[in-house]
Amino acid sequence: MTTTTDAEPGTPLDDATLVSRARDGDVRAYEQLVLRYQAPMFRLASRMLANRGDAEDVVQEVFLTAWRRLPQLIEDAAFVGWLYRTTTNRCLNVIRARRPQVDVDLEAEVSQRADAQPEHAAQVSEQMAALTKALQELTPEQRACWLLREVHGRSYEEIGEIVETSSTAVRGRIARARAQLAEVMQPWR
Repeated sequence: MTTTTDAEPGTPLDDATLVSRARDGDVRAYEQLVLRYQAPMFRLASRMLANRGDAEDVVQEVFLTAWRRLPQLIEDAAFVGWLYRTTTNRCLNVIRARRPQVDVDLEAEVSQRADAQPEHAAQVSEQMAALTKALQELTPEQRACWLLREVHGRSYEEIGEIVETSSTAVRGRIARARAQLAEVMQPWR
């Protein structure tokens, strides 16, 4: 096992460097990647699946698989896209295997807001419940594309690679998802 050493102590290493070191067996480098990307992958999975337990399982499987398959990754800089693609595909497999249930931890979402006053918190909770329900009404593919774009800020091209379709198809899915969500969320405008 190699240890991670920075040229400048305290300077975070970029993803490609961490991936390269992890591929060479540096467990600490991989731990840094997990710490860096575990929360975004969990947010994606929990919103796609609407089930905290399933999302935790998916993210754990994704990072275990990524560690095992790291030598197969051709480009170190492609790691993040690879994580998003793997997480999205695992979520789509779970969705196809069962009808998702709405079970998102809305209290955690609301409690993260520093300005959450009781009335505001109740309204935000209602909005989150409506959004979660509306997301479950989208097709799994629309949901994945919308979440990757609107929540995770991925480009249309990146999303196309992640869900293995063209950027034109991604744009169409997102447009349909936005229209459907806008209609459902109309009362909160």
